[in-house]
Amino acid sequence: MNKIAFVFPGQGAQSVGMAKDVYDAIPASKAIVDSADQELGWSLSSLMFNGPEEQLKQTANTQPALLTASIAYLEGLREHGIVPHYVAGHSLGEYSALVAAGVMTLQDAVKVVRARGEYMEAAVPGGQGAMAAVLGAEREGLSSLCSSITAEGFSVELANVNCPGQIVISGTAEGVAAASARIKEAGAKRAIPLEVSGPFHSSMMKEASERLAGKLADITLAKPEIPVVANVTARPADSASQIRSLLVEQVYSPVLWHDSVEWMISQGVDTFIEIGPGNVLSGLIKKIDKNVKLININSLASLQELEAKV
Repeated sequence: MNKIAFVFPGQGAQSVGMAKDVYDAIPASKAIVDSADQELGWSLSSLMFNGPEEQLKQTANTQPALLTASIAYLEGLREHGIVPHYVAGHSLGEYSALVAAGVMTLQDAVKVVRARGEYMEAAVPGGQGAMAAVLGAEREGLSSLCSSITAEGFSVELANVNCPGQIVISGTAEGVAAASARIKEAGAKRAIPLEVSGPFHSSMMKEASERLAGKLADITLAKPEIPVVANVTARPADSASQIRSLLVEQVYSPVLWHDSVEWMISQGVDTFIEIGPGNVLSGLIKKIDKNVKLININSLASLQELEAKV
C-alpha cells in the first residue's frame, strides 16, 4: 500500500481563477470559500476568481486566498476517502497543512494568515529588503558566504532550502545584492532576484513574528490528527503549544523543505499529493527524489482523474 503525504504550496503559487471550478461543482468546496468570505467580512472569492492579479499578489491578500483555494481542493479530495500519513506545507502552506490535520479551523486560519500577511508587509519599509533564488549552491558554502557578508554589516541569510541546487536567500537589499554578486564563491551558478514585498524568513521579520504571536495567542489549536511536518524543524510537531511556537519562529527562520521531504521519504512515504494551485512543490520534490510518485490536485479535472492514479 502507498504511504501518502499531502503537501500544500506557499506564496507564489496563486493565480486568478483558482478554485472557481471546484467552487461551482463541489458543495463542500463552495462552503469553504463562502465561510472564508464570511470570516473576513469581504469578498475574498471575488478576488480569487476575478482578480485583478496585482491585488491578488499583495501578501495580505495572497495568503488567505491561497489557503482558501488549497482547502477548497482538499475538500474535493476528501470525497475520495484518501487519508494521508503525513501533511506538510511550504511557508504559508503550513497553515493549509494544519487545517488538513485538524489543528486549526479554516475560519481561524484565514484570520491568522490575513494578519500574518499584513504583519510581514509592514515589518520592513519597501525597498529595504530583498530575496533571491540561488541556483547550484551547496548549503554550507552559501551559508558561510551569507555569514561573511552579514559580518560586513549587510544582513543576508538562508530563507528557503528547497531542493538540491535551489536555495533562496533573504535580507537587506544590500546584503542580497552582495551575496548575488559573489555567488560563485559558494560554488553557485547564478542568483535570480525574486518579486516579493519583503525579506521573508529572515531575522528582519522578528517584529512580524512578535505581532503574529499575539494573534496566535487568541486562537484555539488542537492536537494534530495527522502528523504535521514543520518547516522549522523538518520533523512532526506533536502538541498545540509546540505548533504555536514553531509558527512564530517560522516567520524569521529558514523553510527546511528539502529536509522535510527527505524525512518523510525516510519514513516510507512514496506518494506526494500536492493540493492547491500550481505544481511548484512537485517540481522541487522530483529534484529531491525522482522515484517518488507525484500527484497534483489543482483543478476539478485533476480530482476527476484521481481514481486512476492512486
